[in-house]
Amino acid sequence: MIGMRLAQAKAGFFDRAAVMNATSRAERKVLSRFGAFVRQRARTSMKRRKDPAPPGQPPSAHVGLLRQHLYFAWDGQRRSVVIGPVLLNQKRGNVPPLLEYGGPTVLVRWGQARRITIAPRPYMAPAFAAEQKSLPPLWRNSIR
Repeated sequence: MIGMRLAQAKAGFFDRAAVMNATSRAERKVLSRFGAFVRQRARTSMKRRKDPAPPGQPPSAHVGLLRQHLYFAWDGQRRSVVIGPVLLNQKRGNVPPLLEYGGPTVLVRWGQARRITIAPRPYMAPAFAAEQKSLPPLWRNSIR
């Protein structure tokens, strides 16, 4: 979902008519639940604290914008669920993938720019991996 705007994500919400027409009831139910589980695990992994999270740990939720803007939506081309943060109206940088994967960026403070490298603080991949084991039981007995 990284790179998707909120309006694009909303079009893929599971209660929209287009999504309901494109999916079966069982498929919609299973993928919607799985998306909700992964999103919730990613949200709860981000702790509220003042200090930055140590590298390798999920990021800190200083303001809470990243936690608030995690969504899941239907991807019609792949017939799957897409889970992750949406792009906000930010002036520079692309914070969600930078936190997930790490990498170089330019930090501007008090009018001075300097190049820094951010260590990865993954939050979506660990949430997906932890919830992936719950996917087969969700499909069990879903089609009757």
